[in-house]
Amino acid sequence: MNDRSATVDGIGMRWTDQGDGEPVVFLHGIPTSPRLWRHVLPLVTSARCLAWEMVGYGQSMPAGRERDISVASQADYLRMWLAHVGIEKPAIVGHDLGGGVAQIFAARHPEQVSGLVLINSICYDSWPIPSVKAMQRMPQALRQLPDLAIYPMFVSLLRRGHDDTAIGKESIREHWEAYETHGAARSLFAQMSALDKRDTLAIASRLSQLHLPGTVIWGVADQFQKLRYGQRLAADLGTELIGIDGGKHFVPEDHPDQVAAVVNDLLKA
Repeated sequence: MNDRSATVDGIGMRWTDQGDGEPVVFLHGIPTSPRLWRHVLPLVTSARCLAWEMVGYGQSMPAGRERDISVASQADYLRMWLAHVGIEKPAIVGHDLGGGVAQIFAARHPEQVSGLVLINSICYDSWPIPSVKAMQRMPQALRQLPDLAIYPMFVSLLRRGHDDTAIGKESIREHWEAYETHGAARSLFAQMSALDKRDTLAIASRLSQLHLPGTVIWGVADQFQKLRYGQRLAADLGTELIGIDGGKHFVPEDHPDQVAAVVNDLLKA
């Protein structure tokens, strides 16, 4: 994977770029980065795979300082970035918050999307999850916590979201590094403060009008994004729902083969 960076309309943006062929854009969620897709991208064949880093996440945390990093605004930043890299109509694969960004982008600009794959995605009023809501109610306390106090919460969150214990440990190492580098308390405070279910509720009525090819993938045992939301999302989009028995939230890390297979099938359609 080739790491890229550029200043796009005054905003520092980062992404990875791999392969040739039809473009597929991969969108991560919280508390991850494009590294979420590290086991998926090598399995996606005959495609140009670009994993974009949301503004204010991963190594782009500094770019999010003093900026609106809501899910709705990320859809705007995504459009700016796509124009910068010259991609007109990609397939979009989104997990968690990235799935919300994909929905909003598709609802606003359906002509710029060739297909959707949504994985344990936020949608409707499925988010923020209860633990995040609790932190949102004490923003100043969260902001003032030392990073060492944040780490156990971070570890607990990721462990609860993985059904593969070994991959869960790897995931913690992969994603904590950026928080440790850029300030965990400050960065998480900014990210969680920007989470608002009104962003996905605002476009919910438009999902059934998209008529885009795609698939919804769901870890059936996800404690964060419940299966009933995946069922509703698939019904509104008119797409197939693939449930992964025993799968939890971080499906792209725990079950990359199944995610890549769905993406490859979409590209062949």
